[in-house]
Amino acid sequence: MQVLLDTNILMDYLTEREPFFHVAHKIVLWCKNKQYDGVVAAHSIVDMFFILRKHFTNAERRQMLLAFLEILKVESIDEEKLRLALRNEPFTDFEDCLQVECAKSAQVDYIITRNEKDYALSDIPVLSPEQFVEKFS
Repeated sequence: MQVLLDTNILMDYLTEREPFFHVAHKIVLWCKNKQYDGVVAAHSIVDMFFILRKHFTNAERRQMLLAFLEILKVESIDEEKLRLALRNEPFTDFEDCLQVECAKSAQVDYIITRNEKDYALSDIPVLSPEQFVEKFS
């Protein structure tokens, strides 16, 4: 099974953000152990590098994100995905729409996010981290 991990799940893990860290850690560990194939959209790596500057040095951020590249498959962003997301006006959050386009391209089974309501128009089923852990433990 393949799952796309939304940026917020990975940020919960990297920053040990409570009360979300433990379930995010479990999901990342499952991906590391190949119980599930984890996918991350390329723009999530860019976003995290920027956001994490408040918590970690440049070298630490590079090391962390390189470690993710060993665990997760990266789904690229190309012109077609950008066009599809920009044309999808009913999907009001462009970044989340781009996550969906990456999820469709990677043919994932689920998107895991804490922002389920932002994915109401997703063609891919969406689960919260807690729902995913409960359903697939």
